[in-house]
Amino acid sequence: MPRQMLTDEYWSKLRPILLQQGIYDKTDLRTTVEGILYRMRTGCQWRDLPEAFGLWNTVYKRFNAWSAAGKLMAAFRALVDDPDVEWLFIDGSYVKAHQDSTGAATEGAEAIGKSRAGNTSKIHLAVDAYGLPNAFRITGGEVHDSTEAQALIDDLPTGDALIADKGYDSERIREQVEAKGMRPVIPRKRNSKKGNNSLDRGLYRYRHLVENAFARLKPYRAIAMRYDKLKRNYESMVALACGFLWLPM
Repeated sequence: MPRQMLTDEYWSKLRPILLQQGIYDKTDLRTTVEGILYRMRTGCQWRDLPEAFGLWNTVYKRFNAWSAAGKLMAAFRALVDDPDVEWLFIDGSYVKAHQDSTGAATEGAEAIGKSRAGNTSKIHLAVDAYGLPNAFRITGGEVHDSTEAQALIDDLPTGDALIADKGYDSERIREQVEAKGMRPVIPRKRNSKKGNNSLDRGLYRYRHLVENAFARLKPYRAIAMRYDKLKRNYESMVALACGFLWLPM
């Protein structure tokens, strides 16, 4: 049997959450989820899944159906249990899009855009004071962090402070953060006339927590490199990876 990711303890926590999302409790459900996690970890093509996980086409069809219904995103949100929102951190990270991920037979761009690295997507991530994912959004790689920040911040609960790097330096973002009752800890750009005298530098040093979260997500090859043609399928794969970080909690 290939190396598995779900211990009995993790499965006892994940299984009821999956069932709450309307996923049918088949006898091979755990094996199917292990197959999806194996693909997330290795980045292999679906048809190359080891036979120990059952028919590869069955595993893929279930993943695709759950993704289309938003069940894996809902499972991630259910796993975000009692986050420490005293401090919230946001950042974005590029993901190289594999050549096979382009050319989806859909009208939209499927969140694949052109940047200096070629075809890329971008994960816009928010984490709590423990460095655990609270929300994320997927866009094309050409989308600037500050452009997607408004939608990401709207998805967040209210905390004491929101910390981000100078890429998020804009009055619009600061006003949105303050309107949610939070204090923006965002350094101003070098050409700013207001300067950084009021910046809480002690708190800003903890911004590495969101970078650490990316470092924990990207060892999964299907996260670090986008292989999925459809945005919703890549989004569901990221949701699984983020949810997996919550299982030990």
